[in-house]
Amino acid sequence: MSEPIMLNVGGRLYTTSLATLTRYPDSMLGSMFGGTLPIKKDLQGNYLIDRDGKIFRYILNFLRTSHLDLPDEFQELDLLKREADFFQIKPLLEAVQKVKGKTTEVRMNTILNIIHDSYLHNISSFTVKIVSVQLFSTSCALLRLLNSKFYYTVNGESTPIGTKEEDHTCITLEWIESGLNAMERQHLMQNWKILYASPSQRKIKNLQMFFQQVIKIAVNGGFLLHSFPVTSSSPVILHFTQCC
Repeated sequence: MSEPIMLNVGGRLYTTSLATLTRYPDSMLGSMFGGTLPIKKDLQGNYLIDRDGKIFRYILNFLRTSHLDLPDEFQELDLLKREADFFQIKPLLEAVQKVKGKTTEVRMNTILNIIHDSYLHNISSFTVKIVSVQLFSTSCALLRLLNSKFYYTVNGESTPIGTKEEDHTCITLEWIESGLNAMERQHLMQNWKILYASPSQRKIKNLQMFFQQVIKIAVNGGFLLHSFPVTSSSPVILHFTQCC
């Protein structure tokens, strides 16, 4: 038996188990507690989830029993649907829709978490900027799509970005930013990885261009972008939806 897990959801404390939280691995909670997405803790060491604490009671009970139990006087069905949509628990969404008596299309919420960093590296007589990026997502389909569209070139030869085909939990990238003179670029092309995106075959010159290509690839692949942060602080979190 695993140790109890303490949750702080919107100021309300809940005690549960890892098995309960990961009952649906493709859900937001399954990704958070399955190690796919980072998760924060409060000052007391409880896992912090900034959502409606009162409504989370019904979500947690559904995870425990796979059955939606609501009181007869329950008046917050729309709020419950919104929270179920955020946590992306598809069976719960379907159960809520049955209660509402509506046959609406289920759209899966997808979060792409982009953790990025950069550092300077001395090569011969000049200094280059190395960009490193890690991509985490609640959607394996989105990670597979991105994995298939980015590639490196080294000494004029194209190579895969190196992510194992069976590993769809994270993509790790590292490349050189452009902005050098012709001689320096020639040296880099022979000895260092340059990142490209297909099918445009565009060289990724900087981090902002990388973000733009990620969004373009996702949208062309059937994902609808909902929000993009104004700043490029790490992590950058992109919200998409995809029809099931």
